[in-house]
Amino acid sequence: MEELREAFSKVDVDSNGYISTDELNELFRVANLPLPGYRIREIIQELSATMDQNQDGKITFDEFAKVFHGLKSSEVAKTFRKAINKKEGICAVAGTSEQSGTQHSYSEEEKVAFVNWINKALEKDPDCKHVLPMDPSSNDLFTAVGDGIVLCKMINLSVPDTIDERTINKKKLTPFTIQENLNLALNSSSAIGCHVVNIGAEDLKEGRQHLVLGLLWQIIKIGLLADIEISRNEALIALLRDGESLEDLMKLSPEELLLRWANYHLEQAGCSKINNFSSDIKEKEDLKRAECMLDQADRLGCRQFVMPPDVVRGNPKLNLAFVANLFNKYPALKKPENQDIDWSSIEGETREERTFRNWMNSLGVNPRVNHLYGDLADALIIFQLYEKIKVPVDWDKVNKPPYPKLGSNMKKLENCNYAVELGKKEAKFSLVGIAGQDLNEGNRTLTLALLWQLMRRYTLNILEDLGDGQKVNDDTIVGWVNDTLKQADKKTISGFKDGSISSSMPVLDLIDAIQPGSIRYDLIKAEDLSDEEKLNNAKYAISMARKIGARVYALPEDLVEVKPKMVMTVFACLMARGLKRV
Repeated sequence: MEELREAFSKVDVDSNGYISTDELNELFRVANLPLPGYRIREIIQELSATMDQNQDGKITFDEFAKVFHGLKSSEVAKTFRKAINKKEGICAVAGTSEQSGTQHSYSEEEKVAFVNWINKALEKDPDCKHVLPMDPSSNDLFTAVGDGIVLCKMINLSVPDTIDERTINKKKLTPFTIQENLNLALNSSSAIGCHVVNIGAEDLKEGRQHLVLGLLWQIIKIGLLADIEISRNEALIALLRDGESLEDLMKLSPEELLLRWANYHLEQAGCSKINNFSSDIKEKEDLKRAECMLDQADRLGCRQFVMPPDVVRGNPKLNLAFVANLFNKYPALKKPENQDIDWSSIEGETREERTFRNWMNSLGVNPRVNHLYGDLADALIIFQLYEKIKVPVDWDKVNKPPYPKLGSNMKKLENCNYAVELGKKEAKFSLVGIAGQDLNEGNRTLTLALLWQLMRRYTLNILEDLGDGQKVNDDTIVGWVNDTLKQADKKTISGFKDGSISSSMPVLDLIDAIQPGSIRYDLIKAEDLSDEEKLNNAKYAISMARKIGARVYALPEDLVEVKPKMVMTVFACLMARGLKRV
């Protein structure tokens, strides 16, 4: 008790016999019982309800001692001391990586934030009642994701209609149907641009904390930033600065636009600007002010992701998520009416562009591709893609950022020239009429032509690896597809332009041939289809392909419209899945 009183005295610097609730976090730390921010908040709420009758926010020594010993007796203190590393709020994961031998860790605050977000987002979903609500102070999250249902639901919240609900196994789950759900979640995550190369179904089933949180953050972030894009929200043009063109603004990433939006409102309020959502906030806030800010956010229904300590410590992920959620609910921007703007130039990306962008991001290219043409202007992403398809890149020949102010575009152009040279000489691509300048200036047709050949080669390489190096081309894929369909007494196709593909029946039949009994034919219509029925079949087909383990990037509309290039990738991915069963 004497040690506890000494700790209290260190925090009660004016010796008036009490501390404020804002000092409680520091007191627990001095008393050798550091607690994460969310737990401090819970304790303050409990004190206010049971002990602080006059609501003056003051805590006496006796009140603190009672709480402290309550924690000790319930062994919460022991649990937290084991879990919390020297870096407060960072929890060590038992065991080490087999590859690197390093110990993984995860953020307790991020776990709590994600749990609260998921609880709120899915609270009315009847398919999640068996695991929700989760207790943020426990490890419920890592168990809840184990059957794949919550992950599938979160993916659809971030990018609606990614997963056809008919393909999610929801009742009487077995190890096999759980595996299917996790396949569906992982392959769908990849299709929306998440980097899941080092994450497997077993990792999710076993609830490996750092991998679960890493995947969830990618999914949540994609959803939070989806509408911070000018073609989706033209009011963002209000953020144009003097002397800046619309093209300049459209090149900004969602994170950069969000930061500019925050500074726009800070400037309107006569406040200082910030350069980031971490150190700049950390330096300018204290716990009391952070709590006041969050109380105001609560009134707007936007108190999500952060606790006061997260704000003060400058947690970049959680602060970004908090501000993005605030933007999505209350952007408080008005579309400019008097500016001379060519509104017709503001158009969203095409399906083809989105597919390529998500494919690149799923491979883990760095930096992340937000705007297809602008982000490829220095060819650094293209060089990374070359390495993915086993084309060697001489990085000594590559100009790397930061580029000099004078002549920066020349450095980027030199990179683009080298990228075209590699494509012609090393990759043996057909790049007739394509020059480095076309990539640098974002020529849509010619840039897409190169990207298609990169994606095609990547897909064929996977098949060749599975086939012990045997060369694969379009005829090889069509031949395998037809052989597989014939063996299952299904109708064959003439090629990737076959009109029957618009019904998705050849794809569905192939899936059922690869994994017999997987397709529920009672859920689809095979003949005399309307456009809506074709799309419903296609959605089911794409999700089922992912569910049986095929990493398909194409979209349902590609099947309905029989887009030969994307159709080829669907059949190639299914062929890769079919070859794996041998």
